[in-house]
Amino acid sequence: MTTNADLLTRRNAAIVRGVGHTTPISASRALNAEIWDVEGRRYVDFAGGIAVLNTGHCHPKIIAAVQEQMARFTHTCFQVLMYEPYIELAERLNALAPIPGPLKSVFFTTGAEATENAVKIARAATGRTGVIAFTGSFHGRTILASALTGKVVPYKKGLGPALPEVWHVPFPTLHNGVTTEDALKYLDFIFKADVDPSRIAAIIIEPVQGEGGFHQVPADLMHALRAVCDQHGIVLIADEVQTGFGRTGKMFAMEHYDVSPDLICVAKSLAGGFPLSGVIGKAPIMDAADPGGLGGTYAGNPLACAAALAVLDVFEEERLLQRAVAIGQRLEAWLKQAQSRNDLLPIADVRGPGAMIAFDIVKDRGGREPDAAATKRVIQQAYEGGLILLSCGTNANTIRILVPLTAEETIVDEGLEILGQALAA
Repeated sequence: MTTNADLLTRRNAAIVRGVGHTTPISASRALNAEIWDVEGRRYVDFAGGIAVLNTGHCHPKIIAAVQEQMARFTHTCFQVLMYEPYIELAERLNALAPIPGPLKSVFFTTGAEATENAVKIARAATGRTGVIAFTGSFHGRTILASALTGKVVPYKKGLGPALPEVWHVPFPTLHNGVTTEDALKYLDFIFKADVDPSRIAAIIIEPVQGEGGFHQVPADLMHALRAVCDQHGIVLIADEVQTGFGRTGKMFAMEHYDVSPDLICVAKSLAGGFPLSGVIGKAPIMDAADPGGLGGTYAGNPLACAAALAVLDVFEEERLLQRAVAIGQRLEAWLKQAQSRNDLLPIADVRGPGAMIAFDIVKDRGGREPDAAATKRVIQQAYEGGLILLSCGTNANTIRILVPLTAEETIVDEGLEILGQALAA
C-alpha cells in the first residue's frame, strides 16, 4: 500500500521546494466536507482547498454538469471557437454582480490572472500605469500580482525586484495600530511625495483580506476609496477571489457595502474546484482593451464554465447564502465560548462576516501578542486528530476556517470538537 510518507519522499525528490505544503497528507478521495488519505484515514475539511470548495468536494450536480460537457468537447479555445457555457456564465455573473450596469465579463484560469488582467483593463481604460494596493494583501504569485501583494515573505523574498509603479497603503486593523484615518493620510502622503493621482490607473483591495488574516475593510475606508477614485478618475478593483461566491453570507462581499467597485475579480469557489477565474465590470471600462489584449489558451475552459453554471444553480437550490450565515454563527458562538476557557490556548479577535471566520492565537489571555509557534502546533495537532486547518495573517498566528457551505451540521460539530482538542493540546 502507498503511504503518506512514501508520497512525501517522492514529492520532495521530484517537486520544487518553492511549492510549500501545510500537511504531509496525500488525498485519495473526498466527498463534501470529508477527505480520505491514501492510507484510508478520514479527515474533516475546514480548509476547502483554500476557499475553493464552498459547494464541497464532488458535488453531484457539478460533477454531472462537467461530465455532460466532457461528452461534448473539452476544449476549443474560446478565441478560436466560442461556446455557449462561457457566454451564459458571463450573462449570469453580469446580472449578479453588485455594480451598476451595463456589465461585461471575461474569464481566465487562476486568481492571479484575474487580478493582473483587471489591472491591464484599468490601464487600458485610463491610459495610466500606477496602482495602489494595501499592506497584508494577497493578489497572487505572478510578477505583477506579487508586486500588488502586500507581504514580502514568502511571496517576494529572493525573487528579484518588484515591478515599479505599485504603492502600498497600510491596511487599517487593531493588530497593526492603523486606523482608517491613518490609511487615508498615508494615501495622501503617496499622492504628495511619490505619484500624482493622475498617474494612478487603479486601487485594488480585498473586501476581506485573505492571507492577511481575514480582516474586513472598514465601511468608512471603502466609502473614502470610492470618493478618491471618483475624484481622480481611478478604477476601483475589488479582489473577491477568496471572498466571492457566498463565503461571507453574500454572493459578493462588496454587497456588505453601499458603494460599488468598477471591477470585481473572481476565482476559487466560482467553479467548485475546477480552475476558472474572471473579471466582471462596467462595460465601458471592460471594453477598453483591444481584441487580443485579453484571453488565454485555456481561459474560460468549457468544463470549468459548465461547473460554474452548476455552482450558481446549487447556491440557489440549496440556499447556500443563508447556510453561510448559519455556519458562521455556529462557528463564532463556539469560538467565543472557547475564548473564555482556561483549559485552551488563549485566542483573540474572533471575526469574520458569514462563514469566513478566523481567530488569533496569542501568548497571553486577554492580550494581543501573536504566538506563531503555538499556531503551527495547533495546525499539526488538528490534522493528527483528523481535521484539516489553515493558518494565515501577517504574524502567522491566525487560524481561518473555510469549511464547505454544504457541510452537514454534524460534520461542522465534529471539526470543532477536534479543534478544541488541538487547542487543549
